[in-house]
Amino acid sequence: MADDFDARLTKAAPGSAPSGPASGPDGAGGAAGDGGNDYLERRTLRRGSAGWLLLTGLGVAYVVSGDFSGWNVGLSKGGFGGLAIATVLMGAMYACLVFSLAELSTILPTAGGGYGFARRALGPWGGFLTGTAILIEYILAPAAIVIFIGDYVESLGLFGLTSSWPVYLGCFVVFIGVHLWGVGEALRFSLVVTAIAVAALLIFAVGAFTDFSVSGLDDIAVDAGAAGLSSWLPYGALGIWAAFPFGMWFFLGVEGVPLAAEEAKDPVRSMPKALAISMGILALLALITFFAATGAQGADAVKDAGNPLVVALEGEGGPTALSRFVNYAGLAGLVASFFSLIYAGSRQLFALSRAGYLPRFLSLTSSRKAPYLGLVIPGAIGFALAAATGDGARMLNIAVFGATISYALMALSHIVLRRREPDLERPYRTPGGVLTSTVAFVLALSALVATFLVDKDAAFIALAVYAVALAYFAFYSRHHLVASAPEEEFAALAAAEAELSRD
Repeated sequence: MADDFDARLTKAAPGSAPSGPASGPDGAGGAAGDGGNDYLERRTLRRGSAGWLLLTGLGVAYVVSGDFSGWNVGLSKGGFGGLAIATVLMGAMYACLVFSLAELSTILPTAGGGYGFARRALGPWGGFLTGTAILIEYILAPAAIVIFIGDYVESLGLFGLTSSWPVYLGCFVVFIGVHLWGVGEALRFSLVVTAIAVAALLIFAVGAFTDFSVSGLDDIAVDAGAAGLSSWLPYGALGIWAAFPFGMWFFLGVEGVPLAAEEAKDPVRSMPKALAISMGILALLALITFFAATGAQGADAVKDAGNPLVVALEGEGGPTALSRFVNYAGLAGLVASFFSLIYAGSRQLFALSRAGYLPRFLSLTSSRKAPYLGLVIPGAIGFALAAATGDGARMLNIAVFGATISYALMALSHIVLRRREPDLERPYRTPGGVLTSTVAFVLALSALVATFLVDKDAAFIALAVYAVALAYFAFYSRHHLVASAPEEEFAALAAAEAELSRD
């Protein structure tokens, strides 16, 4: 079935019609004209642009900035032991989720990613809930990272610039421009910048391990008021849970690789391979970065640092050639993640729009097959948020909240499809089956609750955004879905096959 469906994506099926009433030629007013070839032809991506290597680079690029900064705040929530346990548990969650997504992406290889999987398993409501959560993550995260880029530019004294709106605007304009140029060019650029960042992390580890001391790992003072205290758990057992969101920073975003499935070469084979390799690389980077940075100068020294790797190298001796190199490389890591998350957000918006869940004009593509409005509009929102607030930490916490909701729903989608459609063709099967996705589901729910321990305001802001989006879907867009969109067509095909099997 996956091969047949993939073929239908290449050429839209004639005669399929949207479920809503017609009101315009290209769907700008809410309908898709006659729903034939023209609608999907104006909403197609450049297929075959990314092989497994570029997809692997994309998976690492989403995440690599988290190795340079952010994770260390978890030391101030759980200490070394608490963050270590949280990172292992969150790593297990991502590994289980990635293996589940690898199976789902071979069943439904479209730009919808998690939304498409949930649409098939949980229906339109489940699809929209998942897609909205993913959008929250991929619109808020670039807004946060561009602020961090501005901070790095200012701290490095580059061109005399300060962390302010001109830097943010320049980043969005330049990197959205590269995406508009073409997906192949964009992913190759991302791969190069990501390779620089990964090489810098390995070089950092070599330098930091020369000053490694086990005694520095647990040098945070014990909080006398917490339960379950020890030198390894200075904030008690609850600190493990509070550190969950920061353990996620070593992996946050890797789940976005399936969003490139519609532009991939042979997605049935390349997607599982890229997901597995990406996860392996990220786990290795998390291990060496965590131990090297914490052991070099001690957990207490790096727990509140904005640039923990630089602090780990410099100590009290001041800047060195290696610390300056890592500082510049940190900027490269931020650029890689910023650039890749823009890509992910545009593809999720494109897929939701093409199927009618969001206004349909957002999925129109250019002559170079780039969803130009899907790139520009989220970019404008991200720039506005960054310029207006300057609060990168708050926006990242909102993004994490959206991410954990989407993880739970994607894992649930795998469970439901395995139970409800056991005979569905699966070119790749998740090791461990439902047990694997169940572990991901339980840990994702635990991480969701943990976000309230870190930043209740961010969690409630995300809930408010969710409520507005759900109201739009409930009262309007669910009545105007496009039957010829790939995810909707796939769902209709499944319904028809179920009806035939009952007959």
